[in-house]
Amino acid sequence: MNVWKWCAFGIVVFGFPNAYAFAAEKNWFPIPVEVGGPAFKANSPKTVTDYMPLKAGMRPWDICVSFPHIKDSYWLSVNYGVVDEAKRLGVGIHLFHAGGYDNLALQIEQIQECVQDGGKGVVIGAVSFDGLNPLIAELKDIGIPVVDLVNGMSSPFIKAKSLVSFTKMGASAGNYIAKRHAFNNKGGKVAWFPGPKGAGWVKKGDRGFRQALSASTLKIAVTRYGETDFKTQTRLLEEVLNNNTDFDYIVGTAVTAEAAVTVLRKRGLSDKIKVVAYYFTPGVQRGIKRGTILAAPTDSAVIQGRIAIDQMVRILDKKPFLAHVSPEIYIIDKSNISTFDRYTSIAPGGFWPNFIVNRVFQ
Repeated sequence: MNVWKWCAFGIVVFGFPNAYAFAAEKNWFPIPVEVGGPAFKANSPKTVTDYMPLKAGMRPWDICVSFPHIKDSYWLSVNYGVVDEAKRLGVGIHLFHAGGYDNLALQIEQIQECVQDGGKGVVIGAVSFDGLNPLIAELKDIGIPVVDLVNGMSSPFIKAKSLVSFTKMGASAGNYIAKRHAFNNKGGKVAWFPGPKGAGWVKKGDRGFRQALSASTLKIAVTRYGETDFKTQTRLLEEVLNNNTDFDYIVGTAVTAEAAVTVLRKRGLSDKIKVVAYYFTPGVQRGIKRGTILAAPTDSAVIQGRIAIDQMVRILDKKPFLAHVSPEIYIIDKSNISTFDRYTSIAPGGFWPNFIVNRVFQ
């Protein structure tokens, strides 16, 4: 097994207990979540309940965890949730990432190799909404359960989902600026950067954002899709602003928002064009504190990672589990940036990517 191919040229860290500064010692649970019923139906009724995880797994299961990438601090936060919960439950994980949303074949290959090496279950943050469906069907046939984490997949053979509605995430960002702009009779223009085209979460976020603005005085003047790395988002922003600076808002991925702060400052446009992200990261947190970013909804990325591991352990232990779990979505802005529990959403300072926890697969 080529560990470097598995980690897509990432840094391999074996999860030593003092490898990073832990958040204050306290339980992350119980925590309010929405539970869909029937599970996996977009319009199914949702009930709010307090999520309570297991105290420990019955066996030290080996679990495969697949991410699209760890290019940004959002997926680092999910990594923290997965790693810390695996340690708490006493299970092993082998985590790898595909290096980007263009690498569907690599993600499939990584998952196949992990299962061949002894993985008993797979948690997937997918690079494609539909592209992994044949693989998931194959895993079902050999008794390997799959948990859908963060991004969403369309396979009918998924056992559980730990994710929020990115339609709601996009709508939350859209509603925030629509309300803020409601008393401006002149209308307004938005430059919109939803993320990599074709990703399931991007399609849903785009839909929600557009729906939220449809009845407002704001109009989307330009849309640009692209990978969620700083270089790509900076390039897209520069291209748009080279052609036109007549915007009231730049709205997009967290990386877009972080890059926009720098780009707008260099162009002297920080006071003219306001910035909103449609999900939350440490960089967005800093921007909100400094007043360079207005707001962002949080989907509690750390909690999604924790719940996905607990769901998988419950499935492997043959214990009851909630099949479709979503942390509650709420907006972070100046009014609550200093009071919300940031460790539900971002990794603690000093945390580095962890790829192997508790056990090395045999």
